[in-house]
Amino acid sequence: MLDFYGILWEYEPRTFVLERDRAGNPVQAFTPDFYLPAYDQFIEITTLNQKLVTKKNRKARRLRVLHPEVQVKVLYQRDYLRLLVKYGLEPPSQLADDFTPPTRLDLRPSTTPVADADAETA
Repeated sequence: MLDFYGILWEYEPRTFVLERDRAGNPVQAFTPDFYLPAYDQFIEITTLNQKLVTKKNRKARRLRVLHPEVQVKVLYQRDYLRLLVKYGLEPPSQLADDFTPPTRLDLRPSTTPVADADAETA
């Protein structure tokens, strides 16, 4: 879809180290799926396994804390399906009964304050 609309993108162009051990070796990292240079925006797409969704959300929050200059947006299965329906790639029956019409994807930085990621693990 990005190609169709002429949006330049890069696949997994950068890995962000989120945590290091005492020797300075990376022990946790996050590699967002896509980078959209025109928007200076990283996109992470997550779909099925709720455990993985939770883990990716945690990593995205940690990235925002460590690198507030980096914009990252997590897209969920419902977002992905809505895009497919919106552009005629899937029938509306693929969406849950609580379907709300798709709206324009907002790639602007969130104005919601970011809580300290370490507080979540406490």
